[in-house]
Amino acid sequence: MHRGVLALAAVAALWTAPAFAQTATVPQDVFLTSQGDGQYLAKDLILGAKVHNAEGAIVGDIEDLILNADNQIQGVIMGVGGFAGWGEKRVGVALSALQIKNENGVVTVTLPQATKETLEALATFERKQPAKSLLDRAIEKAKELSDKGSVTAKDAYDKAKEEAGPALEKASEAAKKTYEESVKPALEKAGEATKNAYDAAKETLQAPPATDTPATTPPATEPAAPATPPAETPKETPPASP
Repeated sequence: MHRGVLALAAVAALWTAPAFAQTATVPQDVFLTSQGDGQYLAKDLILGAKVHNAEGAIVGDIEDLILNADNQIQGVIMGVGGFAGWGEKRVGVALSALQIKNENGVVTVTLPQATKETLEALATFERKQPAKSLLDRAIEKAKELSDKGSVTAKDAYDKAKEEAGPALEKASEAAKKTYEESVKPALEKAGEATKNAYDAAKETLQAPPATDTPATTPPATEPAAPATPPAETPKETPPASP
């Protein structure tokens, strides 16, 4: 009970902290709120898509995009060969060479020139900058989580305060009432009992030790005198012979 009251009190204290300022304004012509007609998302249409040859067999999958200086897509990086990603080779393909169809929500990417012989003869795509190491990716991910976490915490605080403010206020009042009616009397009673036990123990320690009455030693009894044996009766003397 006591822990629950303390927890509610802590939440109430947090709730009374100064609210984050809501002064941000959304700039115009910067953010897009919805997908427009004729627009598509790379992950829905290209990234990760399976690439088929002219016969409809899957020959690879698209792993990355190649952009020019104007941030326009010029080609894609396609992984071919290997098994489950092992021994896979990455080749570059011009965007214009891909045939992309989106029929009834089903995207199909075809590369008619992707024969087995052609893909085996292709050299691996060369990049100017080395790929990011696992350490670099881990550092970036940690920073990303840290930055996003601060924004998410602020949003969660504002939303929770807006939606649960009255409920928390009511819970705080109930916790206060419970403390006054139940917890406080119990604590006072426990404190009084502790004080009484302490006083009793103190009196016991300060009391003088009881004096034991020595046991009465019974008087020594003299040993009884030995009984006197009866005197022997003298034997009769036989008469003398004549």
